[in-house]
Amino acid sequence: MRFTAALLKLIRLPNLFFIALTQVLFYYAVVVPVLHQVLQQPAFNDVHFFLLVASSVLIAAAGYIINDYFDINIDEVNKPRKNVVDQVISRRWAMLLHFVFSGLGLLLSLYLSWKTGYWYIVITNFLCIGLLFGYSVSLKRKLLSGNILISLLTAWVILIITTSEGFYLYYTQVDNGVLEAHRKIVRIGNLYAGFAFISSLIREAIKDMEDMEGDAKYGCRTMPIVWGINTSKVYVGVWLVVLIAILVIVQFYVLQFRWWMPVTYSFVLIIAPMIYIFYKLFGATRPADFHHLSRWIKTVMLTGILSMIFFYFFL
Repeated sequence: MRFTAALLKLIRLPNLFFIALTQVLFYYAVVVPVLHQVLQQPAFNDVHFFLLVASSVLIAAAGYIINDYFDINIDEVNKPRKNVVDQVISRRWAMLLHFVFSGLGLLLSLYLSWKTGYWYIVITNFLCIGLLFGYSVSLKRKLLSGNILISLLTAWVILIITTSEGFYLYYTQVDNGVLEAHRKIVRIGNLYAGFAFISSLIREAIKDMEDMEGDAKYGCRTMPIVWGINTSKVYVGVWLVVLIAILVIVQFYVLQFRWWMPVTYSFVLIIAPMIYIFYKLFGATRPADFHHLSRWIKTVMLTGILSMIFFYFFL
């Protein structure tokens, strides 16, 4: 029982649920309804889509495991009570679990590529496994590169679905109505992928400030260590302003359709909390302060993804 609880903690079960929720909402609240309007089938049937989600979740779980494997010493400083590897799960078991989860994710990707003909899925998922390994070994300890990589992989959770739809249309004869529906899916997908990318950049930078003590002790060259806390706060503040501005512009665009409920939701549960994060950012000094901000930006990422539900009713 203790091993099971530790494993669920190690693979970040809430984060895996978030990944699955993102893909399920985008597929069933955006892709399927949009294509249904033009009597077009999506690129995946339900079984194939389930395999895509399962492979994404397994590969992400493997990434979390290998990250904790290489972060044992740093985590003993930053979060000693939350460390699982070497306390409940041995290093050997952690490495074995990493390969098991990665292998299962890759096998599902291979089967999915074989059944659908979209071979880019197994190729990109294999690349994701390698990048997550490289991130854990080296990139996360370097200035910006690790943050950018994780943010790109966060955005890819959505973009892999829009890419699949693009491949499907490329090999299928479609009329202008279907092409316009596809463009709509791509626009919405890019909007959410952009939101995921920028909000992830913000959260990764805040986490670096939270973990600065342990990172500095073991020779990491993260943003707050190289640039300093104040410059890192300015970096985060700029991205917050950019994201808030984009979201406000989007809401004014949406207002022309009189979608009052989605706009109200966005201002209250996405934009207002981001303004609160910006307000609290420059007064933060302790790891606990940055942990508080990290939880807030994670909540905003969740409310942002949940806003996809409105497309099911308003498209």
